Amino acid sequence: MIGRKTSPGFLVLLALGFLFASYNLLTMSVHYKASKGSWLADGFNLFDPVIRVPGRAERAGKTNSKYHVAVTATDAPYSQWQCRIMYYWYKKVKDLPGSDMGSFTRVLHSGTPDNLMKEIPTFIVDPLPEGLDRGYVVLNRPWAFVQWLEKANIEEEYILMAEPDHIFVKPLPNLAHGKNPAGFPFFYIKPTEHENIIRKFYPEENGPVTNIDPIGNSPVIIEKTLLEEIAPTWVNISLRMKDDPATDKAFGWVLEMYAYAVASALHGVRHTLRKDFMLQPPWDLEVGRKFIIHYTYGCDYTMKGELTYGKIGEWRFDKRSFLNGPPPRNLSLPPPGVPESVVRLVKMVNEATANIPGWGES
Repeated sequence: MIGRKTSPGFLVLLALGFLFASYNLLTMSVHYKASKGSWLADGFNLFDPVIRVPGRAERAGKTNSKYHVAVTATDAPYSQWQCRIMYYWYKKVKDLPGSDMGSFTRVLHSGTPDNLMKEIPTFIVDPLPEGLDRGYVVLNRPWAFVQWLEKANIEEEYILMAEPDHIFVKPLPNLAHGKNPAGFPFFYIKPTEHENIIRKFYPEENGPVTNIDPIGNSPVIIEKTLLEEIAPTWVNISLRMKDDPATDKAFGWVLEMYAYAVASALHGVRHTLRKDFMLQPPWDLEVGRKFIIHYTYGCDYTMKGELTYGKIGEWRFDKRSFLNGPPPRNLSLPPPGVPESVVRLVKMVNEATANIPGWGES
């Protein structure tokens, strides 16, 4: 599937609009909705995966609606091989009992087709105008979603925003509850510790900083119509944050995550926080009941199974070791003593690469 090209005139307007600060927060937030009720804190209970549930009436009665899996990506080899593994495991679990998965789309924001068009369902959108991302390619993510939501024919009522380095461990149900999306709480997203910066984009009249969830946009399962409201604001906040030197320095590589959290709060949206949404090896030691493996961190160990994080190990798996091409088939398994989560990750990568046709070919 190939999206319609955005007109050059519109891209020029977008760039000029940003340069002259016409991305107006009030304009983008016109659909702001006041949050109803309060949050119920369940704490980090070992037996309850739900950390917090928004206090809205909509939380009663879980939906069975299908959700569309959407992953934003580039045509770089680094992004491509991760998408291929992700799509392999999506197909493996999609139709198993307990799954609410619908269709899958790789939202390709490189602007032109690549060599995976026949392998993975793909919708092409335009990147931001040249120079607008300031070398931070992730800024293209919210802009990609705005275009995809506007132009694509999406049958499902819900969207799962995912990333290339996600592997589905088991069937994922729709964790959203009506107007309350489901998100994953990241330990490093701490709005209350950056209140002076957050207030530049979330004024006091909008409420306390605690209204901003400790999340990024992924993984999130959200009602499509709600994401259509949030996404333009997400673009706006992302660009404004990147243009502010203090904010850019404070948030660094997670800036776009903070932007989504702030944009959601500006629309009065609170997320059900699900710590069982995913795990992140090597810090999470077991897969347990979690649904997604997120392999963003390097896994480095001695041959005795001791973690050497921050130092290249005698045995390692780090996606950044494969920036220019895919990992080889049949990676060596971790030595004895390495956590089950890391072993499971490598085994799942190996299964995918063994079964994906043409793996490693240019």
